[in-house]
Amino acid sequence: MESIRVRRRRWAAWAALWALPLGAAFAADAPGSYPERPVTLVVPYGAGSSTDILTRVIAKQMSQDLGQPVVVENRAGAGGALGSAQVAKAAPDGYTLVMGTISSHSINASMMKNLPYDVLRDFAPVSLVAYFPNLLAVNKDLPANNISELVALARQRGGLSFATGGVGSSGQLAGELLKLRTGAPLNHVPYKEVGQAITDTMAGHVPVLFYQVPALVSHIKSGNLKALAVLAPRRTPLLPDVPTPGEQGIKDFDATAWMGLFAPARTPPELVARLNRAIVKATSDAALRTQLAPQGFTLVGSSPTEFQQFVRDDIAKWAEVVKATGASIN
Repeated sequence: MESIRVRRRRWAAWAALWALPLGAAFAADAPGSYPERPVTLVVPYGAGSSTDILTRVIAKQMSQDLGQPVVVENRAGAGGALGSAQVAKAAPDGYTLVMGTISSHSINASMMKNLPYDVLRDFAPVSLVAYFPNLLAVNKDLPANNISELVALARQRGGLSFATGGVGSSGQLAGELLKLRTGAPLNHVPYKEVGQAITDTMAGHVPVLFYQVPALVSHIKSGNLKALAVLAPRRTPLLPDVPTPGEQGIKDFDATAWMGLFAPARTPPELVARLNRAIVKATSDAALRTQLAPQGFTLVGSSPTEFQQFVRDDIAKWAEVVKATGASIN
């Protein structure tokens, strides 16, 4: 009979032979050679949305740094949940990513009872990418010029409707938060297409609108809409005359929208780090920051760990609002 020592040597020899092709396969996907083909970056919203606009700019910058095309794909539906769920189930190889937002990766966690993914479990955070504040705007002929007057008018009329880009959107939660802080009788009217929400508000079909500054600033400056508040801790340079809720006596009111890059969970840390370097380089570009500032975007970059904590805190923040207001995705 073979001795145990001889048997072990034979097993070791077989193991070495089997390891050769396996090692070659691993070498092909080694972090040093990543990426070797185009990277797909999913935008879980429609073309022309704030997220879509900025993602395409960032993707171009990433392509230059990674040496491979970063192809943007729009997979809209269910408040960002559809496209996000597809990425959560994708292979964790760094070739399928998603540009998540305050809605898809924060608000949905408490708004959707059957969310097809767990934000903290099913994604590997790469980096926070940008902030863009929400705006409280009204029809230009509405007799209200600040939040106090809007609240008084809503009570006088027995309620006012407010339009947003959809259920579970940051606009809806901004409206719910205003209701919670002021007691104003406001009724949510969700739109599938934000362009129609803007059009209907300008036409007077819906008197109030909550949406992001980049999409509304031109309508405010042209006089087609009237801005009552920038829903952030500080004013925006794009609309320097529009005050914040804090300046109007409503403290701790922040409905700033954000977007950030996520990979599927279990993506190797080396690949997450490589993607993070590409994002941080893009968001640190002085020329790009100057280009995007007039559109209402503030570029930021973060480490994966910082971004993970940011998302965790934001989920908890909006969960409290959802619980207090009873807001629902249905």
